Amino acid sequence: MAEPNIVLTRIDNRLIHGQIATQWNATLGANLIIVANDDVATNTMRQNLMRMAAPSGVETRFLSLAKTVEAVAGAGARQQIFIVAETPQDVLALVKGGVPIKKVNIGNMHMAEGKRQVAAAVAVDDADVAAFRELQDLGVELVIQRVPSTPVEELDKLFA
Repeated sequence: MAEPNIVLTRIDNRLIHGQIATQWNATLGANLIIVANDDVATNTMRQNLMRMAAPSGVETRFLSLAKTVEAVAGAGARQQIFIVAETPQDVLALVKGGVPIKKVNIGNMHMAEGKRQVAAAVAVDDADVAAFRELQDLGVELVIQRVPSTPVEELDKLFA
């Protein structure tokens, strides 16, 4: 069976919002957006809010991490999949579960207690950095970029 067509995996703690709908998906041309998040998979209020922001004509699914692994494994060649996850730990769980993620776009990780700002829209703690290092060790390319029209930021800031 052919490998699933994952056009992008993005870490964004807002998950689906205007930038995802208007800028990222317009650039990627995905026909399936998977929000891979254990909480959202069972939270219809959050799903409904995200559905309003999702691009029209694009199938949007809200799946737990385990269900995402299953769904991607069974994806057809016509499906151009855009995976949106909340944390690097979630992406790492997907990769370890067998999802063939080759590249991760680090988009938005809000500042919070115990985190340090390393890029315009990216704040990390030691657990995030450890997950990013492990993703790199597994051969996943990491790219910090807020929207397609902004330049890619220096990756070494992540590990400083």
